[in-house]
Amino acid sequence: MKRLSLLPLALLLATTAFAQTNSNDSDTLKSLLSEVRLLRQDLRTTTVAAQRAQILVYRAQAQESVVRRMQERVDDSRSKLAQIQTEQRNRAASIKQIDEKRSQSDTTAAEQKELEGVLAQIKPRFDADANKEQETQAKLIESEEQLRLEQAKLGGLQDQLDRLEKLLESSGNPK
Repeated sequence: MKRLSLLPLALLLATTAFAQTNSNDSDTLKSLLSEVRLLRQDLRTTTVAAQRAQILVYRAQAQESVVRRMQERVDDSRSKLAQIQTEQRNRAASIKQIDEKRSQSDTTAAEQKELEGVLAQIKPRFDADANKEQETQAKLIESEEQLRLEQAKLGGLQDQLDRLEKLLESSGNPK
């Protein structure tokens, strides 16, 4: 009879122990589920940041290409302007020499006519190149301004990359 009276007590103890195990398992599962959700959120955040970084890198590379082309355009304009200015100085010197020779009293009429012919060839070219020089100078100024704008854009992209890099560093190194 003692055995029968112990049976309800044993069942009561087993049920209580089983309920406690279920409660512990449930808490463990909840905590694991919460951890998995946090990891998924971290993975999404990291993926988005990596995609943004990749887009910024591509944009920065494209902008660097634009800056290089603009720099080449500026360099070409400077070179062309320097060449025109050198030719203009040479023509101006030639015109001055011709004028000095024409003003000398010992030149013959044939020499005067020849000098006037040479002068008639040089002066229109000098005037045309003066216009070309002004156009090239204006183009150079415009190209330099455009280069500064493109360099500023590139600087902005590089700043964004720097900020994103710091953000990724700080999220990768929790304190």
